[in-house]
Amino acid sequence: MQTIDTPPQFIQHTDHELLDAYSKTITGVVGGIAESVVHIEVAKKIADRRTRQERVTQGSGSGFIISSDGFIVTNHHVIEGAGDIKVSLADGRKVTAELKGSDRSTDIAVLKIYENSLKALSFANSDQLQVGQIAIAIGNPLGLQHTVTAGVVSALGRTLRASDGRLIDDVIQTDASLNPGNSGGPLVNSVGQVIGVNTAMIPTAHGICFAVSGNIAAYVTGKLIMQGRVKRGYLGLAGQLVNLTERMIAANRLEKRTGVYISEIEADIPAYNTELHTGDIIVGFNDHPIGSVDDLHKQLNEQTIGHRVAVQVLRGGHKTTITVIPGEMR
Repeated sequence: MQTIDTPPQFIQHTDHELLDAYSKTITGVVGGIAESVVHIEVAKKIADRRTRQERVTQGSGSGFIISSDGFIVTNHHVIEGAGDIKVSLADGRKVTAELKGSDRSTDIAVLKIYENSLKALSFANSDQLQVGQIAIAIGNPLGLQHTVTAGVVSALGRTLRASDGRLIDDVIQTDASLNPGNSGGPLVNSVGQVIGVNTAMIPTAHGICFAVSGNIAAYVTGKLIMQGRVKRGYLGLAGQLVNLTERMIAANRLEKRTGVYISEIEADIPAYNTELHTGDIIVGFNDHPIGSVDDLHKQLNEQTIGHRVAVQVLRGGHKTTITVIPGEMR
């Protein structure tokens, strides 16, 4: 039997082609959105602890244009307490900005500059994000304007604690490097749409950074532009997490093993809370199980303000339904 020797077949390495395509994607995105990213400078008055006198300090951050007539998104913590806000555009112009609204609970703020024909960025539907997809951050870390870092979406559905104690839900984790000054800048996808607003990093970690999701940022931004604030419900109580006994859970058929113990109730507030008692344990709100203060905060949204809501509490170990009418948190 005759055999025919054939030369071995080698797979062609195309890493350079893949890297070239990746590079072209990044440069294309940056070229398309760079002029929409701005540098924000703020002057804040703070009290000197030693002299007890006010002094002015300078701060900076990033932001991005979302409308051709000058609405800009940034972080709440970038402009918090600022008396003077300046915005530097990509063409070198520096203009005064007006604060239109700010939301501490999501760390989002909206500024307005009175310029026209500006190039705006659009928000992507962040519900469609996938772990591993490209994420590109542009901002002004340490005052170095239009610095670009790139990586991937590392995780979805994270939570961050805002400065007012509430949880920011649906936070994006990325390994696109962030530094002081990146705050408020855009995190974008491979077609230049905003998937998140860069908000935080962990100084002791490498490659762990966070952004408020595009969907939350878009919702909050719309409310701030139209109303100047995001409305949230308020019950006027102080509560803390408490573990429930197995007997309580079984006897009352509870879904969660913890509840919110009411330690204090405010009186004479624009909310109806008189049916609540100190010592009650909240375990349900508007047909949603409650296991923590964060669960309760999540349910106290704009739709509950001024409306009668059924609340389930444990009182003397037995589940009881009472009625509250949340007021608006100020």
